[in-house]
Amino acid sequence: MLTKEIWSGRLRGLLEDDAIDEIWINDPDHVFVSRRGITELTELVLDPAELITMIDLLLRHSGRRVDRSQPFVDATLPDGSRLHVVIPDITYQYPAINIRKYPAKPLQLTQLVAAGSITAPAADFLVELLKRGENILIAGGTGSGKTTLLNALLEAANPTERVIVCEEVREINLTRADWVSMQTRTASVEGFGAVDLRTLVVESLRMRPDRIVVGEVRQREALDLLIALNCGTPGLGTIHANSAREAITKISTLPLLAGENVSLDFVIPTVAAAIDAVVFVTKLATGQRCVNEIVTVPGEIVAGEIKLVPQSFLTTTSNQLVSSVAVS
Repeated sequence: MLTKEIWSGRLRGLLEDDAIDEIWINDPDHVFVSRRGITELTELVLDPAELITMIDLLLRHSGRRVDRSQPFVDATLPDGSRLHVVIPDITYQYPAINIRKYPAKPLQLTQLVAAGSITAPAADFLVELLKRGENILIAGGTGSGKTTLLNALLEAANPTERVIVCEEVREINLTRADWVSMQTRTASVEGFGAVDLRTLVVESLRMRPDRIVVGEVRQREALDLLIALNCGTPGLGTIHANSAREAITKISTLPLLAGENVSLDFVIPTVAAAIDAVVFVTKLATGQRCVNEIVTVPGEIVAGEIKLVPQSFLTTTSNQLVSSVAVS
């Protein structure tokens, strides 16, 4: 649960509303929510001093800080929700606060099927890939349902697997017995002690993993993930992209950030060998999140491009969607 002070405050009704999956505050007069994927401006008006108190309370148990030297912060709240704060003078006058809520219990694939977010054949297909130890990349935009699908797939994997999760901010929540959640750490006020995602991926290989998970591949850690997957350890990850093809292009270019000695001649065949399938998820105008595209990666390179094989019979079409679920 969130801190008692926040639960008893004026955000309480929004925080306790299960239909709301995200809350964001642009300024004291503009508090927005996403209710089943649809943006609403609430009637709530805050006092400017409340924003500072709220940030202090929300960060109290995270071990993270936000100040002029570090004006951005990501943190996990005690109930598993994700907090993001930006303060002035990066923002104009008031702090900008986002709280991304997550279900107390992780959603199962069967629930996503029932909600119309993924077809039953697609769910069965992805579970079969997991059983075979294949590597799956989940792509999509912000709030499209990547983390929720990733969590559901991990819940469907063999319960005897030891899963090591690496994230910038904890979002994945599993019910299995044998799993470890690791998150990055920012530097201290003195500038020491930072732990980045690359370090977590490397360390995860020393923890006897049956499956490695990177919550979101964003930068140079893409290289370390690809190397880990090519060592024979199955893995999953998410990435921001606008299609399955763009996800493959992005995972092929991000490793170049690791240094001048990393070239496309090395990365492209490595990606072709390491990634077995890409799932693209999207959020519709109705707020519904759904699997829009699934492709397999046979490991072939044609005219310099990694070959992708669409699995079109597995995707969810808009007229099949029946309801919405709170996803991330």
